[in-house]
Amino acid sequence: MTVSTSEQTELLALAHEMADAARAAILPFFRQAGLGADNKEEGGFDPVTEADRAAERAMRAVLDAKRPQDGILGEEYGHSAGSSGLTWVLDPIDGTRAFISGTPTWGVLIALSDANGPLMGMIDQPYIGERFVGGFGTAEMRGPMGARALATKPAGPLVDATLSTTFPEVGTPAERAAFDAVSEAVKLTRFGMDCYAYALLAAGQIDLVIEAGLQPYDIQGPIGVIEAAGGIVTDWNGGPAHQGGRVIAAANAEIHAAALAVLTKNCAES
Repeated sequence: MTVSTSEQTELLALAHEMADAARAAILPFFRQAGLGADNKEEGGFDPVTEADRAAERAMRAVLDAKRPQDGILGEEYGHSAGSSGLTWVLDPIDGTRAFISGTPTWGVLIALSDANGPLMGMIDQPYIGERFVGGFGTAEMRGPMGARALATKPAGPLVDATLSTTFPEVGTPAERAAFDAVSEAVKLTRFGMDCYAYALLAAGQIDLVIEAGLQPYDIQGPIGVIEAAGGIVTDWNGGPAHQGGRVIAAANAEIHAAALAVLTKNCAES
């Protein structure tokens, strides 16, 4: 849908206000002794903490006050319908396993989307004070060293690429075999970066992020940031990725095509 220039400015400012509110809610819990985590996954481990819940409540409170006409899809409190055609997609802490382990690779993910996917995205790392924003003509990061433009890496051969994913056990055995085939084709593979890997891709530090089993709130914020920085994000068939599932994010169309060819060939063979 079309959003006016004045409304774009308002929406970007609101996203920053939400990220600030989430920072304030989360940081008192980080690296604190005695922080408990509930498990949301029977037969597995999908932790949630009071920091997750507090951050989403804080962001929802900002929206309730400023944009009650918009929908909300949040990891912890689900979907609230709106009337504007716009939906805020929120992951209050992407990487809760990292959060409870004390590593600063988790982040707050915010996206503003319409029926076709993200119009704007934000990845915020409260502890180190870095914020990555993309959409509505903006592609920048702000951090301890100030602000600078975001731009993904230029094209290069797959053999020279750096690949990231969160878990070594990527999805199903067939999905893992396909990921391993790409990993064997690149120069360097790094694990455990959570949403920070997408931020690094937008900042021009790495070439590829490949994951499976994602939810919409895991990927819509990163899509907004990466696409604004010049990258590409699709599913493993080359189609839209904003509903989650299997995702490949790439710095440019050339590296995306090379990695996607390996993925699809090997996933089909597994």
